[in-house]
Amino acid sequence: MERSSLENQSNPSEENVLSILVATDTHIGYAERDPLRQNDSFDTFEEILQIAQQYQVDMILLGGDLFHDNKPSRRAIHDTIYLMRKYCLGERECQLDLVSDPLVNFGHCQFKHANYHDPNLNVAYPIFSIHGNHDDPTGEHHLSAIDILSTSGLLNHFGKSKNCDDIEISPVLLKKGTTKLALFGLGAMRDERLHRTFIQKKVKMLRPLEDENSWFNMFVIHQNRSKHGEKNHIPENFLDDFLDLVIWGHEHECLIEPTWSSSAKNFYVSQPGSSVATSLSEGESKQKYVGVLQIYNKSFKMEKVPLKTVRQFLMDDIVLGETSIKPHEDEQVLSYLADTVESMIKEAEETHTKHPKQPTLPLIRIKVEYSGGYNIINPHRFGQQFVGKVANNKDILLFTGKK
Repeated sequence: MERSSLENQSNPSEENVLSILVATDTHIGYAERDPLRQNDSFDTFEEILQIAQQYQVDMILLGGDLFHDNKPSRRAIHDTIYLMRKYCLGERECQLDLVSDPLVNFGHCQFKHANYHDPNLNVAYPIFSIHGNHDDPTGEHHLSAIDILSTSGLLNHFGKSKNCDDIEISPVLLKKGTTKLALFGLGAMRDERLHRTFIQKKVKMLRPLEDENSWFNMFVIHQNRSKHGEKNHIPENFLDDFLDLVIWGHEHECLIEPTWSSSAKNFYVSQPGSSVATSLSEGESKQKYVGVLQIYNKSFKMEKVPLKTVRQFLMDDIVLGETSIKPHEDEQVLSYLADTVESMIKEAEETHTKHPKQPTLPLIRIKVEYSGGYNIINPHRFGQQFVGKVANNKDILLFTGKK
């Protein structure tokens, strides 16, 4: 069925529009032992929940890697529980009607129902989450930190597969007014193994039995999207053609604007990206957003909401052979690189959001190509002059050979 933009619809009634805050890869607890960066992931996760309240969404959808560590610290678990209780519980009535069998959707959970149906809880903003590769279930009982939050009644863990070699995905079926959402999810597993299972045609998505074409079909996945080898990723053309929208977690570059699939398949893909930079790579340096997804029957639109508490990350590439500096003129190279860093610090000051919780010290990375006889400068020694100016003064410079 053809999808149309919600903007083309003539003022649909709010009671028929299902709204979702979409985020992924929050990596709570990342760099929590770093004196400068210890609060970064927590502050941005709080901002995400505040945005959910600001937009009065019906639910929050997380695409995996809520936590950075498989065994999060006590602080990470404590602060996550605190923030979820603060922003997601309350007297506000949830407008979502769960019409699928909760024993199927949440059969792996201790409490086999959605948290907002629990008579002992007042859930204002239900969270639905799959697990990622950082917070995947392990051990004899196949549990993760996500399961702890699920048992605590703070989120709904779905998409947990018992058998990686023969996978059946039953959707969480949600209704709001005339809008019907079939939410498919698959928690992270090894890419090579899942790739093989797809090749063997042993991944089956079970569609609703009644009036299957009237449902908006959304799939949340947490796997490699970009190619890391023949079998170390999941090609888009592996996915079912009846899907309307795929939310792709795991990839950290923010490409949240839904784009038509690059495969021959007939769906859109949104890649929200991470909310905290866990590496000094180009993809992490892009502006970070979450999305507010609105669904009306088979139409949808995604509003990009910029995150204002994210630590700024500026990146530059320098080829020393393209400058006027000659090889072995180490002092001139030092001065040139230091001036570049200073100008990037100034740019960060000028583009700061002025949000009280956005850190003032930016992350800066300069990739320096030194081929042609130039010497490598000690990055630690170079960075000492930027203590108190840059958050990562020890690894500002990355020297690379000729590409």
